[in-house]
Amino acid sequence: MNSVILYTDGACSGNPGIGGWAAILRSGDKEKVLAGGERLTTNNRMELMGVISGLEALKKPCQVDIYSDSAYVVNAFLQDWISYWLMSGWRTKGKKEVQNIELWKRLLSQTERHQIKWHKVKGHADNELNNRCDALARGEIDKIKSSI
Repeated sequence: MNSVILYTDGACSGNPGIGGWAAILRSGDKEKVLAGGERLTTNNRMELMGVISGLEALKKPCQVDIYSDSAYVVNAFLQDWISYWLMSGWRTKGKKEVQNIELWKRLLSQTERHQIKWHKVKGHADNELNNRCDALARGEIDKIKSSI
């Protein structure tokens, strides 16, 4: 099974507002960069889209180390919020509906396909790939702004 490193980030100008996401995939000496954005979205949706897009770009099941500065995404797995949400019919402990259910379902289908290790990184620090993802995501916001 191939081993892949996936760095992701999401950004939003306003929340909700114009958003961008990015993913950098590395396997051996190969690198693939993905980025996109939406005109009206939230920061959490963009964080999810970065991870989803990176995983969906993999053609076959892989061992994936995912690095993200999003506590929202990473803690859903490291603190196992996701199991509670599934058992409670996509409800939080406060009995509210989980936001972004359709994106969580897309992400879950990818976690079943790949062997994943989650890593929370500090945002806007000295992590080169996290900083590249942040710049790419913000670049997507700028592209959308300039097209309006």
